[in-house]
Amino acid sequence: MGCNKIITITRQFGSGGHEIGAALAERLGIGFYDKELISLAAKESGIAPEVFEHADEKASNSLLYSLSMGLYNYGAGFSSSMGDLPVNDKLYILQHRIIKEKAENECFVIVGRCADYILRNQPNVVKVFIYADMESRIKRAVDRREIDPARAKQAVIKTDKNRANYYSFYSGQKWGQADNFDLCINSTKLTIEQAVDVIAGYVDIIS
Repeated sequence: MGCNKIITITRQFGSGGHEIGAALAERLGIGFYDKELISLAAKESGIAPEVFEHADEKASNSLLYSLSMGLYNYGAGFSSSMGDLPVNDKLYILQHRIIKEKAENECFVIVGRCADYILRNQPNVVKVFIYADMESRIKRAVDRREIDPARAKQAVIKTDKNRANYYSFYSGQKWGQADNFDLCINSTKLTIEQAVDVIAGYVDIIS
């Protein structure tokens, strides 16, 4: 099954968003990007992937939002023009450019990284939000992320807070707001395959 769409997936922690995105990309026969963008950004910048890994989807403490919005359009001197910007900002700027460039040449599924905002003016984008009830998110965090059960709820809440702060900082919008998406899916009672069926079906209908 082919696809002429780009699907962005915003997800609550523990909702299965990464697994759903990967399975959807496989179903549609298109690329999949999540942590892969860190490797691409590291390769382009020469910064160690481990440094970017620590900063991934965390907002900077700086007030460089307006600066970061302008830098991604710089030409060949892009990386050097970032100078002493915080690592968080460097990673966002690099990922922003990589996402925009890839959107010009290919179809793919991408998880997180403000992709729905970055590609908001791209006509072939389907924006999906995946959420679930707290109990199932905690269970997934314990079972699949091997998080200590005593700390699982705290980890779920903290991760979502980090994602919300990151999204708000770089987009100026509220994370997880339903009217920013084409499709919102409660994955609580769905298997990965069933969630993929729903998204693929929606994409097929509007294509």
